[in-house]
Amino acid sequence: MTLLETANRTMRRILRAQGVESEVHRVRGHQVHAYRLEGQGLGPPLLLVHGLGSSANAYWRTLRPLAHHFRRIWALDVPGNGFSPTPSTGPLPWREQLDTVRSFLEDVVREPVFLIGNSLGGAMSLYLAHETPAAVRALGLISPAGARLEDQRFKDLVNSFDVNTLAEARAMTKRLFARPPLPLLLLAGEMRNLYANPTVKSLIREVKPADAVSESMLAGLPMPTLLIWGTKEKLLPPEGLAYFRAHLPKHAEIHEVEGFGHMPQMENPRPLVRRIIDFARARSLAG
Repeated sequence: MTLLETANRTMRRILRAQGVESEVHRVRGHQVHAYRLEGQGLGPPLLLVHGLGSSANAYWRTLRPLAHHFRRIWALDVPGNGFSPTPSTGPLPWREQLDTVRSFLEDVVREPVFLIGNSLGGAMSLYLAHETPAAVRALGLISPAGARLEDQRFKDLVNSFDVNTLAEARAMTKRLFARPPLPLLLLAGEMRNLYANPTVKSLIREVKPADAVSESMLAGLPMPTLLIWGTKEKLLPPEGLAYFRAHLPKHAEIHEVEGFGHMPQMENPRPLVRRIIDFARARSLAG
């Protein structure tokens, strides 16, 4: 077992000790691991979707604070990530990953949610909100991918995930955080293995500019929408934020937050949770 696997299992043990359920569900024929925490609040269930190469553990410091304000918190591992194994047939195409998240929402959660996604999980959440708006009470986007970019910008972004050396692993880790944790920089070999995940490699080969979220998809989102983007964002290009500003509907709330990087759920969990709760309260979605 690698050090990274040990760390992830330790996080799961801590969450279980705090009352978080660790469950495996059969969804579209795939084994899907998810955390579930029963909440004390009146707000709708939350479904948290991680980014490329990440996992539900990225949200581990946000689950209990959010549970004070919402009825139930779900955080799933998309197949091939975290504790959800890669299917025996190989890594899933991104569209099958999207349909798996949709089926998890329909078959496991079984009621409309406040859907929150980070990075690729943000792009997937945008697609789900566009295609199944009745299932999404509100939408939260944390450093979302999916913006339409010029070809070279798109290629540069995709190529940044092609990590093969220790130096590339350190560089990628630095892009993910405003202040990269020293242990992750020291464990660059472990991080290289994470970025070499077959699901990551498959998706970066598959994704195309045409998969971007279109202007009309963004403009037509009917539900309350919150977008959070950090001033220390180093992975996604600034054109992404400009694209969302230009095309999200007028009712969308956009926060460019000082000091946030690409994964504030790991670096800045308390201020991130506060913004989510304040947004929900303002729309009568949380007590």
